[in-house]
Amino acid sequence: MTPFRLPLPRRAAVAVALAASTLSLSACSGSAGTSSDAAPAAAGSSAPLVVKGVPIPVDAKLTAKLPEAVRKAGKVRVATDVPYPPFEMYVSEGSKEITGIDYDLGQAIGARLGVRFEFTGQKFDGLLPAVQAGKFDAVMSAMTDKKERQQAVDFVDYVNAGPGWLVRKGNPDGIKVVTDVCGRSVSVQTGTNHQKILEQRQELCKQQGKPPITVLAFPKDSEAQLALRSGKVSADFLDEVTAAFVAGTADNGTAFDTVAGKEAVGPTSASPIGIGISKSAPGLKEAVQAALQSLMDDGSYEKILEAYHVPNIAIPRATINGALD
Repeated sequence: MTPFRLPLPRRAAVAVALAASTLSLSACSGSAGTSSDAAPAAAGSSAPLVVKGVPIPVDAKLTAKLPEAVRKAGKVRVATDVPYPPFEMYVSEGSKEITGIDYDLGQAIGARLGVRFEFTGQKFDGLLPAVQAGKFDAVMSAMTDKKERQQAVDFVDYVNAGPGWLVRKGNPDGIKVVTDVCGRSVSVQTGTNHQKILEQRQELCKQQGKPPITVLAFPKDSEAQLALRSGKVSADFLDEVTAAFVAGTADNGTAFDTVAGKEAVGPTSASPIGIGISKSAPGLKEAVQAALQSLMDDGSYEKILEAYHVPNIAIPRATINGALD
């Protein structure tokens, strides 16, 4: 089964549907948080955790797969970069409670394993170093599984998503094909796969005799969006799901549009996004993979993605280090 990317008309519908939520795009200092999206069972209760209306019972056989240190701690320490909606975001303005696709899938995986996935905010380019330093057990932050990154962590892949452009409403600079950004300024988040793709796109500009792209990289995508909003850049390059969410929610959908598809982003297909697991925790990636696969098999995984209106980014199997490059 081949995973599907969210088509353009569907992305617009997704953005509008999500606009009705109360989730904030504001950037705050990161901290561990629990969200109302994942309702805990009452103290002393054997009732399963409920994530997006889906009860997630513990599987003792999967719990046994966890490293002893994780079982004893009762938690997996997860680093994430907030906000990057709809993957990770704060519940409301000024809140430190995290929600989003990554958070809810993390809570579901943890519940199946009988532990808690404890999310803490970090800057994106510091996520992998923090795991390597032993501060965290895992990364869950819409991170593309890449061979280069596999030197730092092992990935359990959980969705596929392709890149897209966020542009000002009405697309005033006429970004339609990838070389339309040649000679223009574009923004991107530092340390992301999208930044590397833009570096590759410079060759396309050169081949067509066009001036290079001026790439402005920012620590957070929210800052890249501000550069777009202010007219400092012509477009922001990010994943298409997030672009659709932002376009549909920012200023009630009046600030931005999206431009996506192979013609607009260049020869880049959907890429696997993975949970980065510490190489210093033997057995953890296998336990997470098994828990995720069980959620895929019983339909819980798809229901959580459907709650965010993005079932088309689903994959059929939880693979380890599935990146092709």
